Amino acid sequence: MYSLKYKVTTSACDSEGRLKLYPALQMMQDCSEMWIDSEPVVKQYFTDHEMTQLLVSRQVEIMRIPEYKEELTVTTSVYDTKPMFGFRNTFIYDAAGKPCYRTWSMGAFVDKCNGKLTRIDDDTMASLTIEPKLEMNYRDRRIILPKEGGMTLEPIKVLRADIDYNKHLNNANYVRMAMELLPEDFEAGDLRMEYRVPAKLYDILTPTIYHIDNGIIIALARESETSCIIEFTE
Repeated sequence: MYSLKYKVTTSACDSEGRLKLYPALQMMQDCSEMWIDSEPVVKQYFTDHEMTQLLVSRQVEIMRIPEYKEELTVTTSVYDTKPMFGFRNTFIYDAAGKPCYRTWSMGAFVDKCNGKLTRIDDDTMASLTIEPKLEMNYRDRRIILPKEGGMTLEPIKVLRADIDYNKHLNNANYVRMAMELLPEDFEAGDLRMEYRVPAKLYDILTPTIYHIDNGIIIALARESETSCIIEFTE
């Protein structure tokens, strides 16, 4: 298990002094990315083969929203692997050790040069530290869009500040963009994200919003390809 310590600071708070979802997702993402430092065999293999790990899907259960100045601990651990995919839990705990956010995610092993899925060998797989799957409500990683009822909204341009070191729109920024389209009184208690085709610098994403029972789904599409689907449940 790999962990990072955080404190809820002013820049991470909303108008009510609570941790915004966007920086919470960044904390999860940073911990997941830094985890590779605790796995030297995997890190060296990725370096030698010019590989990276990309997020395919994530589910987040929001148990309690932390407030200004709270001390938090983010942990991440791998509970299962396949030759081209890994599965992990990333939790955010408060100072009392109680979970504020419980998540599971699926990541893909990808060649940096061509963007294609790449297998890791058996010896590297065997070196990974596999830990118990943590308790949460595991839902399907696939999000099914309603066949009708979607409303198309104003396009969004991907800016330089949105791009990460993989030259793609950063995973948390899809959620940040989508949250601006939610009703002001909507508060998510659970969300699922499915990442399909990475958006790149200056791409134009067209959002389509669907109102479903107890929630909202927002699809962000680049031309005819869906880049990301996010389901917010109240």
